[in-house]
Amino acid sequence: MEHTVVASGLTLHYGSTRALEDVGFALRPGTTGLLGPNGAGKTTLLRILATALLPRSGDLSILGYDPATPEGRLAVRRRLGFLPQNPGYYAHFTAFDFVDYVAILKEMSDRASRREEVRRVLEQVGLTADAGKRLRTLSGGMRQRVGLAAALIGDPPLLILDEPTVGLDPEQRLRFRELLAELGETRTVLLSTHQTEDVIMVCQQVVVLHQGRVRYDGTPADLTRLAHQRVWLSDARPERMLASWRAGDGRYRSIGDPPPDAELVEPTIEDGYLTLVEAHPAVTSR
Repeated sequence: MEHTVVASGLTLHYGSTRALEDVGFALRPGTTGLLGPNGAGKTTLLRILATALLPRSGDLSILGYDPATPEGRLAVRRRLGFLPQNPGYYAHFTAFDFVDYVAILKEMSDRASRREEVRRVLEQVGLTADAGKRLRTLSGGMRQRVGLAAALIGDPPLLILDEPTVGLDPEQRLRFRELLAELGETRTVLLSTHQTEDVIMVCQQVVVLHQGRVRYDGTPADLTRLAHQRVWLSDARPERMLASWRAGDGRYRSIGDPPPDAELVEPTIEDGYLTLVEAHPAVTSR
């Protein structure tokens, strides 16, 4: 399949702070998870992909367009759906009015066809029955669905989602995952998240950003395998490990270099992610 996004050498500094340094990756149709600790540069990268920022250097192609040019930025924005972590809802708007407002901003001037499109995306996210409710009366999960509906206006081939499952309860997160998996069948979805379980459930590709650099680009299964034979169980807390905690059965589950004859267990994607991040100690900017 052809690449939807191709980035090479993306670099951006804020004064002496390195936000991104020589970042490169490629996205194909499907769902890609973007992982990284706080301060890794994820938000900066998403803003660049959403054409809200320009990198200091590097090359970027989005849907075949160059966002460094005014014409390219406009073309990308017309084909992009973006759900920021804090969409800035107008609490007195109804769900329908908010999505309709976004449709107007996306240059849908014909009222009849625009409202038909608003009804379509609200139905797609399961909010037809709640379209007339004011946003301030909706639950956090329902407001996230309103934001996603707004991002889906115009059926964009590229969808960028920043922490869409934050604050959702387990059932809401499950329903949202179902929807994300469905959306990834017909377009390119980039999902920035701290929830590694979201990645293992719905993503075919994962990119790990740490200290402004891409530290991993591959499958969730291969990320998990980075912790192969590095996770073990013990009755007492070991002295040397990356992390250790007491599990529900009273035993300690530890990650790191196991002692001889340790009782090894299968790693999770969280174990692989921690192993990867801990391999790159923090660097102080100068």
